[in-house]
Amino acid sequence: NQIGIDTPNLDDSTVFKNFFTTINQLNKQGLISAYHDRSDGGVITTLLEMAFASHCGLDIVNDDISALFNEELGCVIQVSNTNKAAVINALSKAGLAKCIHTIAKINNTDTINIGDFSKQRSALQQLWSKTSYEIVKLRDNPECAKEEFDAIAQDTLGLQTQLSFDVNQAPAILTRRPKVAILREQGVNGQIEMAAAFDKAGFEAVDVHMSDILQNHLSLSEFSGLVACGGFSYGDVLGAGRGWASSILYNPQAKEAFEAFFNRDESFALGVCNGCQMLSQLSDIIPGAQHWPSFNRNVSQQFEARFSSVKIGKSHSIFLDGMQGSVIPIAIAHGEGRAIFTGEQSNNIALQYVDHSANPTQ
Repeated sequence: NQIGIDTPNLDDSTVFKNFFTTINQLNKQGLISAYHDRSDGGVITTLLEMAFASHCGLDIVNDDISALFNEELGCVIQVSNTNKAAVINALSKAGLAKCIHTIAKINNTDTINIGDFSKQRSALQQLWSKTSYEIVKLRDNPECAKEEFDAIAQDTLGLQTQLSFDVNQAPAILTRRPKVAILREQGVNGQIEMAAAFDKAGFEAVDVHMSDILQNHLSLSEFSGLVACGGFSYGDVLGAGRGWASSILYNPQAKEAFEAFFNRDESFALGVCNGCQMLSQLSDIIPGAQHWPSFNRNVSQQFEARFSSVKIGKSHSIFLDGMQGSVIPIAIAHGEGRAIFTGEQSNNIALQYVDHSANPTQ
């Protein structure tokens, strides 16, 4: 019940060191378009996984079974015709000339071709994903699992960016530096990146822990803005952001401080990730927030960490002013991120998830 009797070995550590050093140099110089190591399943698996990731077809020129399924140390790199000579020269100087082989070329038919064998890339990718799909179907919401599995067969362009504004324009930076409270609580972990972002945007970012407010070490009246950061406040034991919101609502001093801040005409607040989930539960003390959505458990019943596309719509958001119509990629990570609104008429949607054609998905 085995294929072959020889195990992969590292025959020459010096060659391996030269390989590692040279590949890193080529990568830093931008001469390599893609890289993947050869391991379990051999080079055929390496090639297929690269094709799956890039949604492209391959004409594999080596149909030797022993070569395709060889699991010895190695890698596959994708190199453009322009950079081919420079890459071969660098690898040869490192003593790797005998290791260099042209093994495949990209085609425009989205098919995997090896000799007389030809199959659509999407069909092979679904076959490759089938075991995982069957497990996910049992573990998670089966409808979500099927949607994701079926999406493999769809022809998409991948994440696209459409900007209606100049990312280099930031005229407000030249005026003044308003103070913004970068608010955090036990379990929150995104405050450093948030402070850096607001500092770059022209604000004076101040680290504020909830204990500073609860113990009256500072006043929110000092700040023009308040930003509640992401993470897992109180471990989300009571639900995402609920413990954090409760520490405000059920503490008279904190509730009064936040309510006074929200009722100022010139103040602004932003909640991101856990901070957003927390702020949504403060709607009773935030003017105009009566129709804010609640954030519920994801339909998939899983924590979702993905790279998605959103489209910026027409809204009253000061953060998205002048950006209407743009489609941008964002990182998402949440277990309770499904927004439930009380009614369509109350919606003031700033961002919408969109597919690769910029069509709303929800």
